[in-house]
Amino acid sequence: MSAGRILVVDDDPQIRRVMKMTLSNAGYEVQDARTGEEAQELLRESKYDLMLLDMNMPGLGGLETCKAVRAASDLAIIMLTVRNTEQDKVAALDAGADDFITKPFSTPELLARIRAALRRVPAPPNAGPQRLALGKVEVDFQTRRVVAGGKEVRLTPKEFELLRYFVLHPNRAIPHRELLQAVWGPDYGDQSEYLRVFIKQLRRKIELTPDKPQHILTEPWVGYRFRMPESSL
Repeated sequence: MSAGRILVVDDDPQIRRVMKMTLSNAGYEVQDARTGEEAQELLRESKYDLMLLDMNMPGLGGLETCKAVRAASDLAIIMLTVRNTEQDKVAALDAGADDFITKPFSTPELLARIRAALRRVPAPPNAGPQRLALGKVEVDFQTRRVVAGGKEVRLTPKEFELLRYFVLHPNRAIPHRELLQAVWGPDYGDQSEYLRVFIKQLRRKIELTPDKPQHILTEPWVGYRFRMPESSL
């Protein structure tokens, strides 16, 4: 039985060949595409669980492809980058990717990232508020919709799960390790800088002034704390 269906999108035929063999050996069903345009066509024709997407491709680049796919789907997306810079990581997440991985990478690291991206944290029935007001931001946990200032804001699946974990554990300092393992899984725990990039993106989407957050607060040397508003919808 397949562990999941993965679409590999990269203009380098050798990378596609190696990744296809590696992922197939790990139990995944794999298809590949050379361009963003070809990837979108395949996504229209069939259903996939995850897409591995190269950031730097000719034609429709990785970021534009990611934005187009994310606008219509909650497909898990991992962006492949060649530069280990925060600018590239933020660009990937801002385009709608769930995760990023820097080339070259090891097989264990790639498989761990895939497991984390495919991991969906089950929502406890009736746990926590079903709707929440954060100033001008309204969150509906049942429909997974976020509206800020009357406009819908699209959170990636991991951003939404991170926010939900905060809301289910309000007003207390949550260590980095706890957040990472609760949302991304047991392969994570020591990646505090990695978590910081995701927190920065989430603040940009739900905080009125992201540089001076009112809800997702930093607890120095510990982690983060979610300040629950006094009244919620």
